Amino acid sequence: MPAIIKLLTTRGLADLQLGARNLQDATRHEPRDGVYTVGNTYSRTKTLLLGAHLDRLEDSARQQGFALEIDRKRLRAALRRMILDSDFGEVRFRISASAQAPEAMILSIEPFQPPSRALIARGARCVASGETRHNPASKHSEWMHRRQAFEAARPAGIYETILLDPRGRLLEGMSSNVYVALDGELRTAGSGVLAGISRMIVFQVCAGFWPLRDEAANIADIGRFEEAFLSSSSRGLIPVVEIDGQSIGAGRPGAKTMALRAAYRQWVAQRLEEL
Repeated sequence: MPAIIKLLTTRGLADLQLGARNLQDATRHEPRDGVYTVGNTYSRTKTLLLGAHLDRLEDSARQQGFALEIDRKRLRAALRRMILDSDFGEVRFRISASAQAPEAMILSIEPFQPPSRALIARGARCVASGETRHNPASKHSEWMHRRQAFEAARPAGIYETILLDPRGRLLEGMSSNVYVALDGELRTAGSGVLAGISRMIVFQVCAGFWPLRDEAANIADIGRFEEAFLSSSSRGLIPVVEIDGQSIGAGRPGAKTMALRAAYRQWVAQRLEEL
């Protein structure tokens, strides 16, 4: 099913008559001077921490130099209407606004496809890159456009590209946060990354599994990585078993990662709310 793209204005929802196969394809219709957030629904119209997504969207706009004040009640009602009018069931959605016209927000939805059981069972293979992005703390639309070229150039079978700083420290994925178990601690970059919504959840639930250290692991220590995983709002936790062709730990999803993934899913299930 193709994505549905609408414009939310003070007068309501307007159909933009824009075609797109999915949200990735719909990126070409997005302004480059804006901000965005991506999430998904559960049981058709339930969401997780949508308020936090919108808080971050407004903060991203401030960092990009423009004011964004979201009418949250109106936005929730519009997103719900789009979902109910579609035949998608659960959806993955994107909410974006441009610096030129922040009062009009673009709402895009597609059918939600959770990570496959096969991916979770075998784990994800990743590659590392020295590519950097300006102001990673902001979800700037320019990055949404730039990363498409990198995603299109990935070799077959590679799930995510992990960004490194000049010293070789693992910062984040193109669209995810990155975590490494090293020396009995869970390591993740404390700066130079987007403070993802899923990252906040990991911080909440990881205490029973690892001590948390908000300092990035270095790619030079990959031979000592015990486990690794990614997180993002619409995918949850994805175990990582390989970076640049080198296996992580035993080369299969780690036991603690899988247990943390279950705890993460339970945390989510207890905090869903209706649009």
